[in-house]
Amino acid sequence: MSLLDSSNKTIWPLGYKMKQTLKRPLLTTVLTATAMTAATLALTAPAHAAECKASYGEGQTTFRLATGSPGELGLLKVLADEFNQQHDSRMCWVKAGSGKSLKLLKSGAVDMVMVHAPGPEKEAVRAGWAAQRTLIGSNEFYLVGPKHDPAQVSTAKSVAHAYQKVAQKKADFFSRGDNSGTHKKEQRIWQNAEITPQGSWYHVTKEFMRATLRQANQKPGYFMTDSSTWVAEQAKLDNLSILFKGDPMLINTYHALRTSDLSQPAGRLSQAFIEFVASDKGQKIITEFGQQSFGASLYNNAEYAQQYVH
Repeated sequence: MSLLDSSNKTIWPLGYKMKQTLKRPLLTTVLTATAMTAATLALTAPAHAAECKASYGEGQTTFRLATGSPGELGLLKVLADEFNQQHDSRMCWVKAGSGKSLKLLKSGAVDMVMVHAPGPEKEAVRAGWAAQRTLIGSNEFYLVGPKHDPAQVSTAKSVAHAYQKVAQKKADFFSRGDNSGTHKKEQRIWQNAEITPQGSWYHVTKEFMRATLRQANQKPGYFMTDSSTWVAEQAKLDNLSILFKGDPMLINTYHALRTSDLSQPAGRLSQAFIEFVASDKGQKIITEFGQQSFGASLYNNAEYAQQYVH
């Protein structure tokens, strides 16, 4: 509170100006610190870096990894937590299917990927923008559908034959339609079956594995899901059963790839993470993942997957 003297000058209480003088440097310091923190955070990632679905670890250096189901099902977190204990690192998980993951790697928006698209993976290495392609494990695809199996796919002689039976019956079929590894595999099977799927029976979701599987259960309809997601979700899928599996075409091998640029710390961390996942400790985590929660492993290790590499 201030007073006025006879000359209409403001008279401030004793100590008021000193307090205000002290507050200004303090405010300036806080604002400066905030700006420096924001600048530091901005410098830890390139301007075009992809958005994190989740982050694991509190280390000084962040590296970005794009993948789909391994992140969605929790395997990536377990691997990251173990890796970060030995490194001053923080992992940013970017949720993306195999097709988008590879595009993000090519553009520099992520530092590495874990994908299941052998053809595009090999092309990326040949083109020079990806490196250290390493087999890390596998799962397989199941064709699941209504328990009464209206298209009788359980009697099919091959997965292409199963797809033909679905199309002939015009039974509801769900497709991710998102250029993911799963979608690419589905497209190759339709090609082998010499069918272009279209019509009201063919449902394109543009969703990830778990969300599409749940939509198929709700209808119910047919869907090609990976075995890992099926094991994790099957208790909630009252309307679906596994109706076809075992065709060699349905084996799904996972590889890790990183940026070919090792000039930045994130690139070097990606290199170290791939080495860790391929090591005995990393492979043990992959082999055992899911056993405690679901009573079965969700993934096979690289040694098992090697027989299906082509």
